[in-house]
Amino acid sequence: MRSDVEYSPVGEGLGMRDFWLYVWLRRAAVIAAHVTGLGLTLIISLLSRPGTSLFSWHPVCMSFAYCLCMTEGILLFSAEGSPFCCKSRKNKVRLHWFCQALVLIAAATGLGFMVASKNVSELPHLVSWHSLLGVSTLAATVLQAAFGICVKFPQLLCLSSSLPRLKLYHATCGLVVYLLATFTVVTAMFSDWFQATVRGVAWWAFLLLPLFPALVVMNQITNAYLPRKKI
Repeated sequence: MRSDVEYSPVGEGLGMRDFWLYVWLRRAAVIAAHVTGLGLTLIISLLSRPGTSLFSWHPVCMSFAYCLCMTEGILLFSAEGSPFCCKSRKNKVRLHWFCQALVLIAAATGLGFMVASKNVSELPHLVSWHSLLGVSTLAATVLQAAFGICVKFPQLLCLSSSLPRLKLYHATCGLVVYLLATFTVVTAMFSDWFQATVRGVAWWAFLLLPLFPALVVMNQITNAYLPRKKI
């Protein structure tokens, strides 16, 4: 039995394999998730005007880490609408590692700019839901990276758990991290900075946009692992 768990084919287990409308709707959803992640990163970067202050680099780094790199690092395993769908499993894993390494670097950099900005302004730390969720997301991201190392080097680390089980833990933790990151981005929309920058209908659009890639990612991970046989 194969140890590598791929994203389940479209319509598997649902009796809809040949239902073309269902197929193309799923492909369109994955492509839209790519566009949404990239669009959010670019727009947030433009709105923050990087270089105008220490704080201005925080949303740039965090949106690049979670809206773009983490989204692409997960969606590249999708068989529907991914630009890497023709790549081998081995190359996809390498790209996944590269994307997740960028997540850690960019997130740590964004955290550093936030801490420096608070210290310069003499403002208290961890006083908002956004900051608390952000710290939780960073901690979960580090834990997720540790699971990734366990999946990559199980024999070197002398782990007793089977590789399929480690992959299940890795995917589950990844889903938790992504959902935490999504809620952190959503709470950022309620910050004084963002509400002073974006108002009206545009604000409501920004509030809903991060939820769409999260739904696609959640669907991809649950379809890849939950229907599988017991490990």
